[in-house]
Amino acid sequence: MTQVSLGLDTFGDVTHGPDGQLQAMDVTLREVLDQATLADEIGIDFIGLGEHHRADFAISAPEIVLAAIAGRTQRIKLGTAVTVLSTDDPVRVFQRFSTLNALSGGRAEPILGRGSFTESYPLFGHDLNDYEQLFEERLDLFAQLTRSPTVTWSGETRSPLKNQPVFPTLGQPMTVWVGVGGSPESVVRVVRHDLQLMLAIIGGDSARFAPYIDLYHRACAQLGRPVRPVGVHSPGFVAETDDAAQEALWPHYADMFGRIGRERGWPPVTREKFLAEVQHGALYVGSPETVARKIAKTVRTLGIQRFDMKYSTGPMPHAALMNCIRLYGEKVIPMVRDMLTAKAA
Repeated sequence: MTQVSLGLDTFGDVTHGPDGQLQAMDVTLREVLDQATLADEIGIDFIGLGEHHRADFAISAPEIVLAAIAGRTQRIKLGTAVTVLSTDDPVRVFQRFSTLNALSGGRAEPILGRGSFTESYPLFGHDLNDYEQLFEERLDLFAQLTRSPTVTWSGETRSPLKNQPVFPTLGQPMTVWVGVGGSPESVVRVVRHDLQLMLAIIGGDSARFAPYIDLYHRACAQLGRPVRPVGVHSPGFVAETDDAAQEALWPHYADMFGRIGRERGWPPVTREKFLAEVQHGALYVGSPETVARKIAKTVRTLGIQRFDMKYSTGPMPHAALMNCIRLYGEKVIPMVRDMLTAKAA
């Protein structure tokens, strides 16, 4: 088996300080910089920053934070989780990432998507009724920009371009992913644009996404596209023992999903549901060995080439997140690779 890439994601969840109170967003942003620096030092492959425009997440301009991270790191890949392309201008998004790619020595790996929240639509003057068209057109333009220094394009959601050069051009190739929540149409769209598929699995058994992997391969064959690496993004948390991980995460998980659930009319979050998701679903929570076994199982079951764990959920303190990152890099990743190597042998 080809060595799997193992990364981390964060939305920059606003954290609790030593006094148990929420800290200012500027503190959280500086903490994210320290977290990414540690991830680079201990050999984690990728750091992804999610774009949000809400009071509970500090990162609204991920490319700026990634540029700061680039200046303090040497090897870690730098991306998003996700960039909300629907409500941004694809030319400006491309320019920001082509700049980041140049400054970091080819380490930029944007993950484009529509996001799981809608605050950016009114904020930037877009209509939710245009949800599908916005993403389709803007992804098409972005894909073209990655392949040619000049572009001719027309659509209904922005002004047309004719033989338009866009700078800075890509001096080095840039890998581009598309985050998909689980619709067949979205999988086929990724193949049609010849980009890389990142499945966001945030609930339920990851094995239920196997049909989407099969669809991806069938679409590649039917559309004459090369088969590219496929990744999975899922939430998790690592501590020294299973009990310690569950006890540390639960109050912050309940805080975040309780707030989001009230906004969306979901049933109340319960500890029983949380533990069921830890044991049988897409929460990669536990000791290093427990998390490593679960990741290795997902990699084998789905045949993926990349796994990114979202290590921040709710207002968990910075020290706990740093400990999680250290355990993930120093223990989980070597265990996963050993497990996959042993299985392949």
